[in-house]
Parts: sequence; C-alpha cells; structure tokens
Amino acid sequence: MTDFFTTGPFVPVYLALLLVVFCRAQATYWLGYYVATKLKTNVPDDGWRRRFYDWSEQDSVKNGVATLHRRGWIIIPLSFLTVGFQSIIQFAAGLITFPPPRYTAAMLPGCFAWALIYSTIGFSVWGAIIAAFAGSPYGIILIAVLVLVLVLLARWRRKAKERLIHD
Repeated sequence: MTDFFTTGPFVPVYLALLLVVFCRAQATYWLGYYVATKLKTNVPDDGWRRRFYDWSEQDSVKNGVATLHRRGWIIIPLSFLTVGFQSIIQFAAGLITFPPPRYTAAMLPGCFAWALIYSTIGFSVWGAIIAAFAGSPYGIILIAVLVLVLVLLARWRRKAKERLIHD
C-alpha cells in the first residue's frame, strides 16, 4: 500500500489521499461535535466516551478552541498545513458546534492542499529526513537525544502545572 502512495500515478494517489484526509477530518470534527452535544451534559464515568471527554478538557484542545474563537474559520483550512495542530482544530470545531455545512466548506481547501502536498513532496520529504538521520550513527544519537529532551520537557511542564494547581 505504501508503494502506491510513493510511486503510484499522481491523480489516483491525490484522490486517495483526498478521501483519506476528508474522512479523517470529518470524523475528528464529528467526535468533537458528539462530545459537545452529548458528553458535556452527561459526563461518562469510564470507557471510550470518557477518554474523548477527558481529551476535550486538555489545554491543547482548549487552546485550539481559543484559536478558533480568536482567528475565526480561516484557521480550519490553515491547520491542514501543520502537523498535530490540525487534529486539535478539527476536534475544536466540533466542540464549539461550528455548523456542519460551514465546517465542510471551510475544511475543503485544507483537504485539497494537504492531499496535494502529500501526493507530491510530502512523503518524499519525510522519507529523506528519516533516511538522513537513520543512516548515520550521529543521526540516531540526535534522534535519541531529541526524544529524551521532549520527554523531559513534557514531564517538567506537567509537574509545573500540578504545582500551580496545588498552590
């Protein structure tokens, strides 16, 4: 399957990626919409519904909601040019119950751009970055150090946040 996306003919690859990103963005939006309309009034005790509710309460999602309120609908298609942030914005659009037809209209340009990037240079760039780092022992050490630093920063941030809550 990955050979299809890296070496297949442009139009079928583009259309397949467009379908993937459209379905993923819609699913993420509708999960947020479900949380906002069903779970915010009746918080579940456990299970997958509780995990989605808990995710909706994280700072990153709250920042996504704040960004949508601050910047407006334009942030929806622009989020497709980022990694990670796009899922938060799609979920946040559902959380604020952005009207579904307006959400779809705002999302489509981002989907077109995402599919174009990944059907042309996207996978090649990722592959080149991984090959450059993985082919060198220094690259492997650099990746390990970066991962360690990110883990330590995440733990420090979580502990600092806990201290603020308790103080």
